[in-house]
Amino acid sequence: MEKLFFKTTTTRHVPITLLLWLLQFIPASASCNDYELLIHKNNQSLIVKEGKHIVKTFHIATGKGGNGTKRLLGDKKTPIGVYRIMDFKADSKFYFFMLLDYPNLIDAWYGYKNEVITASEFKKIASAYKNQQMPPQDTALGGYIGIHGLGELTEQKLSIHQDFNWTEGCIALTNDQINELRQYVRKGTPVVIQE
Repeated sequence: MEKLFFKTTTTRHVPITLLLWLLQFIPASASCNDYELLIHKNNQSLIVKEGKHIVKTFHIATGKGGNGTKRLLGDKKTPIGVYRIMDFKADSKFYFFMLLDYPNLIDAWYGYKNEVITASEFKKIASAYKNQQMPPQDTALGGYIGIHGLGELTEQKLSIHQDFNWTEGCIALTNDQINELRQYVRKGTPVVIQE
């Protein structure tokens, strides 16, 4: 039997049958949020969009692990893909934290394919996604990826934030920026992260 492949923009090949299988886990009730966040790692920007309209653009810092997507706990890379905001933590050491549903189905598929996670862990991630719940955060893929502020401010922190990608894989804004961003997001807000 001939295998059909779908070529993604990152030149990776994913079997069509896999994509069709993964589609069954996309929740029927997609977010009705008016806003989405678009993150460009290379441009160090977070764009708030309402439909096709750009509402606001923020300067960000991302993972110090460099280009490419997150594949392992500790690789210090910011994941690339489509995620949702799942929860908020107001008492974070980074001032305010918006938790993303990393790992998503594609992250889980590559983790399983590359023998980083087990079939059981893949199923748990898929089930969480289908039920709009937080995926397991304790697998070898890593977890606790989100959008956050800087925490206690110093001139040195602000300078590093302005000039370097310094996080362990998260997306960072200044405390004032995260306060401003909060008005555009709620649980379920889509977050698209691109290189």
